Amino acid sequence: MGERPTLTGGSTWLRTGAEAPPGTSATGESSPRRAATRRWVIRAALPTALALWLLSLRRVDLDRMHDLGLLQALPVLFWVAPALLTLGFCLAQGDRRTGNSWYAAYVLGLIAVIHATPALLYPELRYSWAWKHVAVIDAMLRNGGEVPNADEFSIYNQWPGFFQLNALFLRATGLESPLGYAEWAQVLTNVLLLGSLLLMYRSVARDRRLIWGAVWIYYSCSWVGQDYFAPQAFAYLLFVTVIAVVLRQLPSSALPRPGRRRRGAWPPGLLLLVLVMVAAIASSHQLTPVMLISALLLLSLPRRNRRVVLPVLAGAVVFTVAWNATVARPYIAANLSSLVNDLAQPDANVVSGLARLGPAAPGQVIVAWVDRGLSAAVILLAVIAFVRRPWTRRTGLPLLVLSPMLLLAANPYGGEMIFRAYLFALPAAAFLIAALLLRRGTRQRLRMLAVYPLLLAMLGGLFFGYYGKEAMNHFTVKEAAAVRYLIDTAPPGSVIVTLSSSMPGVDMDYDLHNRTTVDELELRDKRLLVRDPLSGLEPLVGVATASEPAYVILSRAQAAETYLDGGLPADTMSRLQSALAKAPNFTLVYRNRDAVIYRYDVPAKGTR
Repeated sequence: MGERPTLTGGSTWLRTGAEAPPGTSATGESSPRRAATRRWVIRAALPTALALWLLSLRRVDLDRMHDLGLLQALPVLFWVAPALLTLGFCLAQGDRRTGNSWYAAYVLGLIAVIHATPALLYPELRYSWAWKHVAVIDAMLRNGGEVPNADEFSIYNQWPGFFQLNALFLRATGLESPLGYAEWAQVLTNVLLLGSLLLMYRSVARDRRLIWGAVWIYYSCSWVGQDYFAPQAFAYLLFVTVIAVVLRQLPSSALPRPGRRRRGAWPPGLLLLVLVMVAAIASSHQLTPVMLISALLLLSLPRRNRRVVLPVLAGAVVFTVAWNATVARPYIAANLSSLVNDLAQPDANVVSGLARLGPAAPGQVIVAWVDRGLSAAVILLAVIAFVRRPWTRRTGLPLLVLSPMLLLAANPYGGEMIFRAYLFALPAAAFLIAALLLRRGTRQRLRMLAVYPLLLAMLGGLFFGYYGKEAMNHFTVKEAAAVRYLIDTAPPGSVIVTLSSSMPGVDMDYDLHNRTTVDELELRDKRLLVRDPLSGLEPLVGVATASEPAYVILSRAQAAETYLDGGLPADTMSRLQSALAKAPNFTLVYRNRDAVIYRYDVPAKGTR
């Protein structure tokens, strides 16, 4: 039988038992040569996997992306790399002599393979939402703060923390735009998150195999993709950091607390730092402060935790309420009735994020079911760990898995709450899964080889969710060039019309131009557009004037989004483009391989 976890002052996994006798391996095998060979394999697997990964990126044809995104474009050699990386990590887990440096190297290698691949392959910034955030920072720099005439972008004036921090960085460095470093935001965010995860897990455990196993599982299952250049990624990083510091201060913490005379007391400087992070969260994002309050509220339920949790909980409530009642008051007032109504529809809120798969592309149906399967498996394994590993119940981590689920029934958050709840539960769930799978004992190496297929399946599920929509998430140089031409030449006040939101930089100068998409049309108008493209465009371009014309820009990524989501027939863009080419009031002003722009000129009086 393997050694059971030992609890000291709370629920912690302590160091393993006595060292193996001389002449034997850590697993009890009397073969020092075999143990040495295994250590060399562990050391060789990492650089070999990274070399194969970099070599594979030389032969990627992005034009091969279709309804499975980047999965269809990456060569076989690419997939060998994460498989070998996972195998090396499992072998490292089976050797008790593996040090923290090798674990860190493997995890950083995993982050590179997952998150640096798009940055290395794509010539332009990934995600239309990342481009939108770049546009917000640019507008705040031009206006010296709050942006006038922001319309639907006014929400960013009300939660400006992330944007103002970037604006401050640009002023300090002399850079003109965040585009240069925004491309690497996902890599940087995940590397920074590693420190917060280690702090969280080391607060409840000492066994480095368990700690690094939980880190590996987190990165293997974090498929939601909220780590790009965005305020939610910034706020999420701060959220995990705050929770990690709170866990470290709890009476059950396994780590020493130097300079503290009384268990559960806050050093004033550390508490101030935590409250500063809480204030940054409250000023940067709408949802994350509520997630933080929910997590702290559940952590405060055990009486022994209250001395630590209540000061931070009180600060989170005060900052959030004060911010929403002042700076963010316009948004809260405009949406208060819908927020209250959502509270009465918990069943609808829970399923709101489960998109109808009927009209979606066949590959997207597969991606959706893989995402759902991975998410369900993570929650199921965490529940099993809660039952099978009783010592984890005193860590507070089960409460952190539960807390986001309470908000799942309270608000749909535009259909995204189910994904956000999973994301906020994942750090704690990953540790519980590690406690379930990485049970110590004899034959540790053989046990890890048995766990290897499961870890590989998790990583495969992540690639489906993370890379499956890349046909519409990546942009070409020609698409970006078309948008720059439009922004530079359109007169102030012009109306810019797109088929969907998948355009790189179309929101630049949003305080000077008006933007609208076919996605915003009522259902009857969409049906009209399908039947008669020109008549369907009339509600969008009809507001143009002689001095403020309308422009219709169509592109490769928009066509991809239309096909993948199935909101409109797949041939909608080609039919629309054909109609525009023949229409008397539309003039072709720009064309390249991936984009086309038409200007709508208001008809003279007495003509149509």
